[in-house]
Amino acid sequence: MRSPEIDAILADINRIILGKERPIRQALACLLARGHLLIEDLPGVGKTTLAHVLARVLGLDFQRIQFTSDMLPADILGVSIFDRASGTFHFHPGPIFTQVVLADEINRATPRAQSALLEAMEERQVTTEGQTRLLPEPFFVIATQNPAYQIGTFPLPESQLDRFLFRIELGYPDPAAERELLAGADRRQMLAELVPRIQPAQLLAFQRQVRAVHASPALIDYVQALVRHTRTSPEWQAGLSPRAGLALLAAARAWAMLDGRDHVLPEDVQAVLPAVISHRLRPHDDAGKVGSGVTATRLIEVVPLP
Repeated sequence: MRSPEIDAILADINRIILGKERPIRQALACLLARGHLLIEDLPGVGKTTLAHVLARVLGLDFQRIQFTSDMLPADILGVSIFDRASGTFHFHPGPIFTQVVLADEINRATPRAQSALLEAMEERQVTTEGQTRLLPEPFFVIATQNPAYQIGTFPLPESQLDRFLFRIELGYPDPAAERELLAGADRRQMLAELVPRIQPAQLLAFQRQVRAVHASPALIDYVQALVRHTRTSPEWQAGLSPRAGLALLAAARAWAMLDGRDHVLPEDVQAVLPAVISHRLRPHDDAGKVGSGVTATRLIEVVPLP
């Protein structure tokens, strides 16, 4: 049975981000599965707004980091400053110490700055000046990325991409949604009027519920078969990692939970497959091109259901 809180969350987001029901559901599934979200698209289609809305309706603390080419890791993690009165250094936490971090235009920063997120995304902690500091729970990174062909972008390395559970695109709205957007209320005002639908403790409970969704041995066989095919097929430079397999199963569990089910179906795996693998597979014929929905369709066609 679907949760009324989840329905209310989806309804609130869909009131502000018009005509994008599937990407919105993908984004919520990503957070319920304790994953990080990468939104890649052209400027102006609502990437940043979606991140703001998600944080607002989930009742989470929010910080935005505008990535630029001159950014340093300390701008993200924080820095120690000498206090003359006490004669000691005091650590001043950076914007990473919050529940939702919006890494806006992440690929406009250099690899050095991008690397500051690696430990935080994987282990939910940061190590600075020899000391490890835990990040709050829940903790999410929602990154926006401009297309690689735009001026002033740096490609994200594979190690960074692999830490994002989902990569999604919003795209242009359809004519009906765009007309409603043009004729309707200001989206910023609507965002300011949003109230949290749940609290962080409830979100953590939903995440535990996702982990409890049953995946049968046959379903796990199917996930393994999909992963194994990418490793043995000559179509891709390298196959999916074990972390990608875990990500696929976690995302499928979240998708099933959004449908109000306590068990995973193969259709759940197929539904989340494009968003999970689109940034993880590179075809052999083009070293600069990442996989797409075509890759997922191909995998679904060649790997039989259990």
